Amino acid sequence: MRNQVQFGLIMGFFFLICVMLFTITVEAQKCNPSGRVKGTQAPKDKCDPSVDDCCKANKFYTVFKCSPPVSGHTKAILTINDFEKGGDGGGPSECDNKFHSNKIPVVALSTGWFNGRKRCHRNITIFGNGRSTKAMVVDECDSTKGCDDDHGFQPPCRNHIVDASQAVWEALKVPKDNWGEMDIFWADDN
Repeated sequence: MRNQVQFGLIMGFFFLICVMLFTITVEAQKCNPSGRVKGTQAPKDKCDPSVDDCCKANKFYTVFKCSPPVSGHTKAILTINDFEKGGDGGGPSECDNKFHSNKIPVVALSTGWFNGRKRCHRNITIFGNGRSTKAMVVDECDSTKGCDDDHGFQPPCRNHIVDASQAVWEALKVPKDNWGEMDIFWADDN
């Protein structure tokens, strides 16, 4: 009987160690940088430093092919984007090659979360400022390239960004003078 109790304790301890190692392994599966891109000075008519984050000459910017793992409550940074023609979003959206009204709740996701267009025209729910709202994915916030004309001479997108139209910020009831960056959570709609 004593041997059975000892064996049970040893097996329980072994099981606990296995669970802890699995948890550490899952936590260790982070998204690591995949390289850097060298910045070039943006032409004055292409990037306005008073409004945009313009690349700086000879500065290196980190690029990512991945984003943190998606869960039912994925932590991210909400940023603001102008999806209309002539806006700071650059060209038309990746999902449908169209521009979108800023009065409609639309977003661009970092490259890893955009997942090669697999989230195109799908809704996500964004949680922030004590509220939630739905928005449709229409574009990629490119984490792999930047500092060129195609990207408005802006740095590569960070790998944990939900870049949103003003309609999203308004739906979350964020005062306009606080628009820019905000910690949020998001989830795929099923």
